Amino acid sequence: MSDLDADYDAGGFGGHLHFGGSPALLIVDVVIAYLTPGSPLYDPAFAVALESNERLVATARAAGVPVIFTNVVYRAGGRDGGLFYRKVPALAAFLEGSPMGAFPPTLQPMPDELVVTKQYASAFFGTSLAATLTSMGIDTLLVTGFSTSGCVRATALDALQNGFAPFVVGEACGDRDPRPHEASLFDLGKKYAEVLSEAQAITLIGR
Repeated sequence: MSDLDADYDAGGFGGHLHFGGSPALLIVDVVIAYLTPGSPLYDPAFAVALESNERLVATARAAGVPVIFTNVVYRAGGRDGGLFYRKVPALAAFLEGSPMGAFPPTLQPMPDELVVTKQYASAFFGTSLAATLTSMGIDTLLVTGFSTSGCVRATALDALQNGFAPFVVGEACGDRDPRPHEASLFDLGKKYAEVLSEAQAITLIGR
């Protein structure tokens, strides 16, 4: 254990969440904008995380675990994005009709899988996700996607605040730099979520 881990644990940040009996896999914003060279949101790290998501989706579908996707869509001018759209000009990639907002060919939702369209960082903010999960009887979310320090972090935090235990799969999350990626995973793991490996997630799904 590192000195940082020990310091946080000694300060009372070493608790753990229970993996419930009714999980779902929530894939946050794994879309073309993060995977295409030349896009302002692109980084090679996202392609590695995409492969992890592909394996997790295949495992979840085989096990009968619900898979939920999110994407981002803005109307012309981004007025429905409010201050978030103003703060992050790169979000123009997600204007309605842009090919950058599409899901990659290797990670397409099935016809019976839920797609939550959002305008802000959290998949819960301004959407019906919490009500839908409650109606499905979901108690636990395996959270993956892009980016770790942005929409993944916000979604995992709101999952906790809405009563769904968040389990963030580190290898299936991507960011444009390893520093915010690692810092976000550390902070999530100490305060708001459980952070686990792809192998651990596959084992839990298999239960």
